[in-house]
Amino acid sequence: MADHATPNLPSRNFETSSCFYQRLGFKEAWRDDEWMILRRGNIQLEFFPHPELDPATSWFSCCIRLENLAGFYKICKDADLPETSEGWPRLHAPKKEPSGLTVGALIDPDGTLIRLIQN
Repeated sequence: MADHATPNLPSRNFETSSCFYQRLGFKEAWRDDEWMILRRGNIQLEFFPHPELDPATSWFSCCIRLENLAGFYKICKDADLPETSEGWPRLHAPKKEPSGLTVGALIDPDGTLIRLIQN
């Protein structure tokens, strides 16, 4: 297996997180009371319990680099995630940044910022 990293993200409730990410094509690869792993193709997200997390003040984040950002963003839109600047979950449409990267964002039900970056 090639070198890789997997983000460790908070979840107030594993069942809620699992159901949310399943709408985006992720499947559970592992789950017990202390850890959950979700996969979608080569993307793997790992979750730890954090029941006292306040999504409004969460500072957790990670990046997902995608070959087809537009396709994944459409999946998010088709899952009825709103494009808005407040609340969670929510989406921020991809746009070209001064760096030349095209970047969008997904904020999950726990307030975690997931940057969506076009490879």
